[in-house]
Amino acid sequence: MPKLKWPRLRMRRGVAACVAVLALGLAVAGAGWHQHEQARQRDVAVRQSLAAATAAAQAIFSYDYRSFDTSVANGRAFVTGQFADEYAKTTAALKPQAASEQAIVRAVVSASGVVTASPQRVELLLYLNQYRRNTNVTGEKVDQNRVVLTMVPVKGDWLVSHAVAI
Repeated sequence: MPKLKWPRLRMRRGVAACVAVLALGLAVAGAGWHQHEQARQRDVAVRQSLAAATAAAQAIFSYDYRSFDTSVANGRAFVTGQFADEYAKTTAALKPQAASEQAIVRAVVSASGVVTASPQRVELLLYLNQYRRNTNVTGEKVDQNRVVLTMVPVKGDWLVSHAVAI
């Protein structure tokens, strides 16, 4: 009878080792799945924010003195948070100057790229050309700007929460 204890002990150790290996395998697989899911969500965020960024930048950085309030309202549809407040203040201060100079500014995104990305926040670098006409300029002048937009999801849309000219 004492000889039966050793095989049982070996069998228990073998089962315990198999359980430990299985648990480790499941943990590694779970971590891999989590990383894959995070990468997928980040890729979706990048695609969606890039798609929204061109229209947003063109609306935010364009205006026409003849329909200034409409231009600003269009830009407001693309901003959120503190940047929405900043945009409102900036455009309110700009309105008298735009009217007196009869300014028309048309922004066009020529290129864009990702600076940083997570599923909840994407920073994009945009090459933004602003074509402007006013009473102080003969013809049309082009200003080549570089802007970093921070995009965040809000109720299914990607909106600008911050903008910095570089």
